[in-house]
Amino acid sequence: MTPAPPRPPVASLRLLLPHLRPYLPRALAAGLALMAAAGLTLGLGQGLRRLIDEGFSASTEALDQAAIFMGSVVALLALATAARYYLVSWLGERVAADLRRRVFDHVLSLSPSFFETARTGDILSRMTADVSLLQSLIGSAISMGLRNTLTGLGALAMLLATSAKLAGIVLAVLPLVIVPMVIFGRRERRLSKVAQERVADLAATAEEALNGLRIVQAFTHEPEDRRRFSREVEASVTAALRRIASRAALILVVILCGFGAITFSLWVGGHDVLAGRMTGGELSAFVFYAVLLASSGATMSELWGEIQRAAAAADRLLELLGAQSDIAIPTSPARLPQPPQGRVTFEAVRFAYPTRPNQSALDGFSLTVEPGETVALVGPSGAGKTSVFQLLLRFYDPQAGRITVDGVDVAALDPADLRGRLGLVPQDPAIFSTSVAENIRYGRLDATDAEVEAAARAAAADEFIQRLPQGYATHLGARGVTLSGGQRQRIAIARAILRDPPILLLDEATSALDAESEQSVQLALEALSQGRTTLVVAHRLSTVRKADRIVVMEGGRIVATGTHEALVQEGGLYARLAALQFSEAA
Repeated sequence: MTPAPPRPPVASLRLLLPHLRPYLPRALAAGLALMAAAGLTLGLGQGLRRLIDEGFSASTEALDQAAIFMGSVVALLALATAARYYLVSWLGERVAADLRRRVFDHVLSLSPSFFETARTGDILSRMTADVSLLQSLIGSAISMGLRNTLTGLGALAMLLATSAKLAGIVLAVLPLVIVPMVIFGRRERRLSKVAQERVADLAATAEEALNGLRIVQAFTHEPEDRRRFSREVEASVTAALRRIASRAALILVVILCGFGAITFSLWVGGHDVLAGRMTGGELSAFVFYAVLLASSGATMSELWGEIQRAAAAADRLLELLGAQSDIAIPTSPARLPQPPQGRVTFEAVRFAYPTRPNQSALDGFSLTVEPGETVALVGPSGAGKTSVFQLLLRFYDPQAGRITVDGVDVAALDPADLRGRLGLVPQDPAIFSTSVAENIRYGRLDATDAEVEAAARAAAADEFIQRLPQGYATHLGARGVTLSGGQRQRIAIARAILRDPPILLLDEATSALDAESEQSVQLALEALSQGRTTLVVAHRLSTVRKADRIVVMEGGRIVATGTHEALVQEGGLYARLAALQFSEAA
């Protein structure tokens, strides 16, 4: 993933503005509650002054009035603070949800080439941990920052009003607080981004190990994976501790300077009280406002660190949101003809995967598949068979040549319209963590239960599904780990049957089936292929003997074309493969 260009401090947080605009009334209400709470906090100082000067030196009635005033301020402050907390927390939750949805929507739009180098664990870390930092920023840090800024400025004004001389002592120390905040803040952002990247590495390592847990255990690789994960944990802790040490140094400087100034001003003020130049209530109020100012500064130093962490998180999210799909959607996409015909044409296509630009997967590949024709692609591994499907589905665009469906260049189509005419049964089917019925209905979301069951019967899947604990309502585990390979394959075939596409793509669709299941599914696929264009990728030649045409591929090129019998008589690569496979079968 390409790093984003350097940005000014916290400039990345502009990412949040579009997500805050829809909730502007709530944000304004939160702002009003925040200002009320700040003002009432300052009112506590005046209540303290009245309690000391009027209550202790005047009548009982004056003391009662001062106490009522103080109690009213406290009650209103509690109400304003509770309202502020609820509103900003609500904003944080809503904005985080919208931001996660935006990131997820964007990731789904990226082409497969992006995921050749991107790590799933890193993407998930950005969608969860990084968004959580921004949620904390909105739901807590910004609110507290504004409140402490208002409170600090108000406290400073009240300090000047109470005693200009003592306020001057406090003001003299302010630069000693602000300068470290700026210096340490920049360092905090840099260290935070490194720490978040180490957490992403940790997530990626765990995700890889858990996804391949059976292989890990089968090869007794647990000790090495534990050591690898432990190294990532230690790297994450080391990066986090560097950030924590930087934050601790900032807090140390702010508290020493801030409360040191208060202590000195209190010593000077004590002499003024003894000399009669100010009252005890005024000194108490001054101390209250000075402590309020110092605590606001200390809190701001901590919050500045939170803001820098959030800015680093926003940087990482902007990197992800800035990633562009290699598959461009035309501004005015062409339309496929109606009704569908099913003609597919490859014209002198040359293609290499982005991660292997010097190694051609297809080299001058030309092929026309007529409507309703069944064409099988065979050849050794790496011949380019699956690449034909990848290009037809427009997961990638070729570097030269063009591909047409029903006479329309696929590059001129909206990929969603193109894929709507294709049905894919992959070699490694994706099974989602939901019910059996919903996994099959993935092929057509508006299908009824009866249509889902009919598709399952056609794919020879109904029998094993009925034996599951809740039948079609049985919830399948992640990646369908509770099913056998053949069962997963039959669900994928049922999904394609339900989609009922004009063009069917079978990528080793029966590779994981036993002999009995293969025979029944093969009959279902042959029935499904009637009247529609079918492209079959196969290593097992027994599954494609009845194809209308067999295309033999090697090194990304077509080396022979014909029926099974003709190719066997012709000799060459296909005849060698057939002789090898059928002699082994015998």
